[in-house]
Amino acid sequence: MRRTVSALSALLMFGALLAPAPALATPVAAEDTVTTGCVLSVPEPGTSVPVKICYTLFKPAVASADHPVPLLFSSHGWGGSRTTDIRQFRPHLDAGFGILSFDQRSFGESTGVAHVMNPDYEGRDVIKLIDFVASLDWVTKQRPGDPLIGAIGGSYGGGYQLAGAFTEIRDHGRTRVDALAPEITWWDLKRSLAPSETARTIWLGILYASGGKNLPPSIGKSFVTMVATGAWPTGKAGRELTAFFAHNGPAWHVAQGRKLDVPVLLEQGITDNLFNLNEGLSIFDRALTPRARSHSMLVGYNGGHALPAVVPPGYGTAGDPCSIALGSPNFAGLALRFLRLQLLGESTGLTGFGKYHLSTADGRCLTQRSLAANTVKRLGKIATPTGVGVPVNVKIAAGPLTVAGTPRVTANVYTIVPRTPAFLALSVGTNPLTARVIQNNTMPLREKRAAHGTRRTIELPAIAVDVPAGQNLYLTVSPVADMFAGQRAPLPGALLLKNTTVSYRTISR
Repeated sequence: MRRTVSALSALLMFGALLAPAPALATPVAAEDTVTTGCVLSVPEPGTSVPVKICYTLFKPAVASADHPVPLLFSSHGWGGSRTTDIRQFRPHLDAGFGILSFDQRSFGESTGVAHVMNPDYEGRDVIKLIDFVASLDWVTKQRPGDPLIGAIGGSYGGGYQLAGAFTEIRDHGRTRVDALAPEITWWDLKRSLAPSETARTIWLGILYASGGKNLPPSIGKSFVTMVATGAWPTGKAGRELTAFFAHNGPAWHVAQGRKLDVPVLLEQGITDNLFNLNEGLSIFDRALTPRARSHSMLVGYNGGHALPAVVPPGYGTAGDPCSIALGSPNFAGLALRFLRLQLLGESTGLTGFGKYHLSTADGRCLTQRSLAANTVKRLGKIATPTGVGVPVNVKIAAGPLTVAGTPRVTANVYTIVPRTPAFLALSVGTNPLTARVIQNNTMPLREKRAAHGTRRTIELPAIAVDVPAGQNLYLTVSPVADMFAGQRAPLPGALLLKNTTVSYRTISR
């Protein structure tokens, strides 16, 4: 199943796995048991009333106190609610897993306010659910109070997996989660929503429409401000928003010295222009211990929170060739094989651990053990308008060549008007006029003040691309980008880059 979020469906969901399919009148196998309930979790700030976190629990036919089974957590994307239709979990139940599907704080039947994966709230909600699962006699225990568990889900439903595991490490020194399979989620939420404090206005508008009412009122107002101005708020509102998002992702935990020591199967959308591949690479490269990484893998596909880039024009062939190359029809099947291996000890034939498996822009699977840059090209001086105008495309290299990983541009930056962003990416075309941005992603360069030769290194969108013979690789510098539409700079201006170099990884064919 292709998990690409269209412009229409994006208005209703935050991530590819958002709202569950409606429950239908399908008979449940006689031995299967489906129950519902809620656990009590930490109160909202300034209150003493516990928050309810509500769930549906699926007990497979084979499970009993004499034959305990591992359990998988599942949860929804932003604006959604838990899955209650047993058919959605039939492959997992048939494989011998129990499932606990839950409504995250403030969504579905759960109460409270959405803190967007704050460890003190959503993180502790997950811990309360783990405590509950530890009380079930039909769930496998590794020791008293320590159930054998894994987790699945995408976008916001991937965020809870990382928040729960890292919060347990923070609070107890270790996590009881034994394997994770998060999809299209984030490393640093502020960086995702507003890289260089330049708001992804298209996506922020979608997020607010689908779940703004669940946020604290002051944070909701700041969202509206970002959509209206295209920039992170200044003054008190900006400080409050920065504080709100400060702890909400693996980046903060890793900065505090914490890492995950459990196997992780991570899928990230390369054409995802909300949580781009950079977010997944940061998790895979920085959030895992070396031991965990040797038992983990990253799969990049062309999909996710994926809207087409028109300005500047982009491209990317939708699909998940790497799950297929790894022996599964889709990522759901790959995740089930991974969890059967990690939690049931079954031989599933899965290989490719410790590696990156990336869909190229044209749809083939490229597998690499390292994505470290090995090529540097000097581009000299680049001048472009900001605020209005057309993209500038500067030739880097001629095809055929293959490039993968996270390119970076380093340059002395000169600007006339502060807070006016330009948008950078690598692109491919036969000439500068036909160049299209690889996998529909750009990243902003935005100086808060006028710059006079400030040396900067700008991280570009991570990519995987085959540049064929007869075409060229370009650096695109654009004054506008549709994912960041509506920027409100004081005036149109100009950007000058001097002593410009671009570094990237070239893959030998």
